[in-house]
Amino acid sequence: MSKVDFSGRVAIVTGSGGGLGRTYALELAARGASVVINDLGGSFDGKGGSHRMADQVVEEIRSAGGKAVANYDSVATRAGGEAIVQAALDAFGKVDIVINNAGHLRNARFEDLNDENLDSILDVHLKGAVYVTQPAYKIMKKQGYGRVVFASSAAGVFGNAQQAAYGTAKAGLIGLMNVLSLEGKEHGVLCNALLPTANSRMSEAMDPKQLEAFGAQYAAFGEHLGQSYEPAFVTPLVVYLASETCQSTHAIYSASVGRYARAFIGIADGWNGPRLEPASVEEVAANFEQITDTRSYSIPGSLSDEFDIINRNFRK
Repeated sequence: MSKVDFSGRVAIVTGSGGGLGRTYALELAARGASVVINDLGGSFDGKGGSHRMADQVVEEIRSAGGKAVANYDSVATRAGGEAIVQAALDAFGKVDIVINNAGHLRNARFEDLNDENLDSILDVHLKGAVYVTQPAYKIMKKQGYGRVVFASSAAGVFGNAQQAAYGTAKAGLIGLMNVLSLEGKEHGVLCNALLPTANSRMSEAMDPKQLEAFGAQYAAFGEHLGQSYEPAFVTPLVVYLASETCQSTHAIYSASVGRYARAFIGIADGWNGPRLEPASVEEVAANFEQITDTRSYSIPGSLSDEFDIINRNFRK
């Protein structure tokens, strides 16, 4: 088994002053990468700011013989995103890897969701990924190499109560990854999305009833759970996705309590209705069981690929 090495590579890890991002940064640095530790240093809900968190991770990396610099800009503005990428250029001369990990949490029932919290979540999670990745992608495209990992969430792909804003932003990252992976592949820029589950400061924002329900689920694992709810158990997959060894692109991966798996959006074979005139509502109703049957399905690689699949199934 050959070692996955990052010697000579430069990585930006947003939100790496603590939690999951910190573990990614430490592992990358331990494997030879030069790392930009970006963190606003605020609370779990995105309020406030401090240099302390980012500085501590930089010191930890440097004390172990690694290379790192701190950056305290917010990902939530275009100027902030450009400044983060510029910090990598100023310190290390290039950018090879971006891990879009920065985020915060403000939970609310859908009927209670206000503009302040909605905008804050979208700005950091979704727009933030655009603002950091776009200037970095231009550099990656010119150099013919890059790796981008988007931290999405099962809350966006599968849903989770009281997380309408968070789930919306995280689902949007899947769309961003889908498009950028298609545009970047021919230039050597590979992109994937992550659905991580781990213990972090964000658990402070969870509803006590939800935490109780999650606790019961994890208790069901018994001794098999071990320490697998800790951030370090997500790290191996993320670091692999950020590596030159990994050739995957345009995919979604789950890392949850020690289980690593691909997640995907598929399309059922469905029912082929008439082509000369639209199907009636009654015909849709009569064939709805076949429309919703998922026993036979395909995984489209793009919008045009879905048309190819439809045409292929129709010709059957």
